[in-house]
Amino acid sequence: MPDQNGTAKLNQILAIEKGIKDRVHKSAAELYHAAQKPTLFNGFTKEYRPINEQSEVYAPQRQRVQINAEDAIRRDLESQKELIDVTATKDFANQVAKADIVIDGNVVVKDAPATFILWLEKRVEDIRTFITHLPVLDESEDWVVDVNTSLYKSGQITTHRTQKVSEPIVLYPATDKHPAQTQLITKDVLVGFWDEVKLSGALPVPRKKLILERVEKLYRAVKVAREAANMADAPKQDVGSALLDFLVS
Repeated sequence: MPDQNGTAKLNQILAIEKGIKDRVHKSAAELYHAAQKPTLFNGFTKEYRPINEQSEVYAPQRQRVQINAEDAIRRDLESQKELIDVTATKDFANQVAKADIVIDGNVVVKDAPATFILWLEKRVEDIRTFITHLPVLDESEDWVVDVNTSLYKSGQITTHRTQKVSEPIVLYPATDKHPAQTQLITKDVLVGFWDEVKLSGALPVPRKKLILERVEKLYRAVKVAREAANMADAPKQDVGSALLDFLVS
């Protein structure tokens, strides 16, 4: 929480920012919708005056004004000031919030700004998702790298190519009384060979595992840097009044 000088840590400001945003946006939306209903700003009082004592008497009538425009403006500006101040406190702190991104004891990025670290964290998450979905080589095959194409290729597999051929066979030979009886049969005849070599642009399983391990290491380093940067001091900024008081002065 803020100290006596009104200074908090950046991570504390980030923790309360969303709640303030949601509250201010809800209040602003309610006031905006109310502003679209002029009847809420109108009212009246009516008193009946008979012309003589014999005339019928009616009770006074009244419709209360439900919203005062000046009050509505002040309510809105008060909530807006809170949001402006917390946003300014965050953004001013982000100007100085920095941390090193360190992997295996080596500083990969020196004094990375907190805003960049936050952006980078999301990008590394996207990279991890992409690599996770890449296909891997079928480990039942023996793969080697083709230096000409940079693709992986398997060993050659030879398969037979057959073709169906019809051939007559003699069921009964001819006699002096009957002609020969024949029948066409179909059989598979070897006509050639297929020599197949499989090609793939997928990753070997160990290679994919290694890259994902490095992605995880980078992701952890970025998260550590984010936490370190968010420990920067965030002196309270009071700029909302200076900006908004002019409107109702």
